Amino acid sequence: MVAQKHKTDVAVQRTGTTKKGFSITSFFAGIGVELKKVVWLSRREVGYLTVVVIIVAGVAGLVLGGVDRGFGMLVNNFFLGS
Repeated sequence: MVAQKHKTDVAVQRTGTTKKGFSITSFFAGIGVELKKVVWLSRREVGYLTVVVIIVAGVAGLVLGGVDRGFGMLVNNFFLGS
């Protein structure tokens, strides 16, 4: 319990605030600070990864569609006898 209290005290010392109050302005200021820390992808990386996601989603859709059609045919032929 003492170690946990020490960690909390250290966190309060670093940020200079406690969890007692909420300020909407400091909340949005904190968002701005965190967004400046983000390493954003380049335009080229975004385009490349978008194409990769579209291709993978298309292949997965085709595979799952084929499996669904196969099971549908299996049920129709063997269980329903049509």
